[in-house]
Amino acid sequence: MITAIVSITVQPDRIPEVAQAIADLDGVRRVYSVTGDVDLIAVVSVRRHEDLAEVIADRIGKVEGILDTATNIAFAEYASRDLGEGFSLGENPEL
Repeated sequence: MITAIVSITVQPDRIPEVAQAIADLDGVRRVYSVTGDVDLIAVVSVRRHEDLAEVIADRIGKVEGILDTATNIAFAEYASRDLGEGFSLGENPEL
């Protein structure tokens, strides 16, 4: 699976409606309302890179009320257990 994280700026009075419209789209796994520079974060999962354009540009980008988007494509995923193991590599218990 290919995962993309889409940061979305929305007209302030449309955030709940836009969030729900995006959450209802095929390929969108989750939508979060967030603080900071953007209003929403959408997590998109697709099988092929070509499918990203369809979901992000053709579906998400056409939801009424969206002002701007920025997309980051994930290339590795880490769970909390993975991070703990990664940080323990090379530890010297004698130090």
